Amino acid sequence: MFDSLKKKLADWIKSSTDKVKEVFAEEKPDKKEKKKLKKQKLEKKSKIKKEKYQKKNLTKEALEEQRKISQEIVEDIKREGLEIKSPEQRFEELGKEEEEEKEELKEEGEIEKKPGFFSRLFAGRKFKVTDEYFEEIFSSLELILLENNVALQAVENIKEKLKKELIGKEIDKDKLEEDIRNSLKRSIEEMLKEPFDLIEKIKEKQGTYVIVLFGINGSGKTTTLAKLANLFQKNKLSCVLAAADTFRAASIEQLQEHGKRLGVEVIKSQYNADPASVAFDAIKHAQAKAIKVVLIDTAGRMHTKDSLMKEMEKIVRVSKPDMKIFIGESITGNDATEQAKIFNEVVGIDGIILSKADVDDKPGAVLSVSYITGKPILYLGIGQSYSDLEKFDKKKIIERLGL
Repeated sequence: MFDSLKKKLADWIKSSTDKVKEVFAEEKPDKKEKKKLKKQKLEKKSKIKKEKYQKKNLTKEALEEQRKISQEIVEDIKREGLEIKSPEQRFEELGKEEEEEKEELKEEGEIEKKPGFFSRLFAGRKFKVTDEYFEEIFSSLELILLENNVALQAVENIKEKLKKELIGKEIDKDKLEEDIRNSLKRSIEEMLKEPFDLIEKIKEKQGTYVIVLFGINGSGKTTTLAKLANLFQKNKLSCVLAAADTFRAASIEQLQEHGKRLGVEVIKSQYNADPASVAFDAIKHAQAKAIKVVLIDTAGRMHTKDSLMKEMEKIVRVSKPDMKIFIGESITGNDATEQAKIFNEVVGIDGIILSKADVDDKPGAVLSVSYITGKPILYLGIGQSYSDLEKFDKKKIIERLGL
């Protein structure tokens, strides 16, 4: 699951790391050469000074020889009519020249002022991320996320969080890759909502617990309803199914088949009957029989969106559900996110289940739908059998992304 995006994110982190090293190691050739020549000159002058004026290291014989040579030089200078400078004067001049060279290097940023022990220890290993650099590396990440069906609004959210994490931050070159990975990980983690425990919520309520499922045709809504019924049975929660999708051909028969396999009763009516009345009958039946959970299947004809939404509003008004769950097809990416947004605006969903997540290599819906609606993903459909319903876990999603 998510293998393609996992690889692309790993490649992006690596390329961003390499880019940072290139940017901060970059130096103009002429400036570098100038720096080299100046340092060589300074070293040469320091060497001359040490060789000429550290007399304490000379033997008596060498000192006498040096005096003779110096006298000859003095005689030569006199014959040429030049000014004679004492060793002390020359020493002073050399010292001034050396200090001038150092000051010039300091002004150009080539030499730092006497750094302390820790400054010397970490010199050249830390730097600050600039706005320009951030925009450059994020542009490639933005493209990766959009290609994987992550909603633009969610991408912008990731960008803002990364900005706060990285821009202006001092980064150690040795921990650069780790810092970028952790920043991206935290940005995505904050975007995903922590799911509540549906089983516990049902057990906490006294009496019948009513759940309505919404979603368009083909999203796996009816199959997901059956998976929930199986999950509740395993947790010793009795349930009844309401066939409130009275418009889609064979929808009632499909739900009846699931009920037969699971040993769960299905409350139904005729096709084209009022869906709200079917939901009402199922709730009354459950209350009379002390059945704990009512699962209400609904229609999903998005091509008649306005009438569908009015129908959903009526079902909610009549059934007064404890939980409204949107079922979306994970592989449809931005479409699933947009559908969830519409249902949330009309009926106010409480949670989300994404079907077909096991065949989704572009986890755009997983990363976007919770952020866009502000509602948590409760489960992921990961197969065709009734037990293939995985409780949503943020840590698992992060691991599958390689972060």
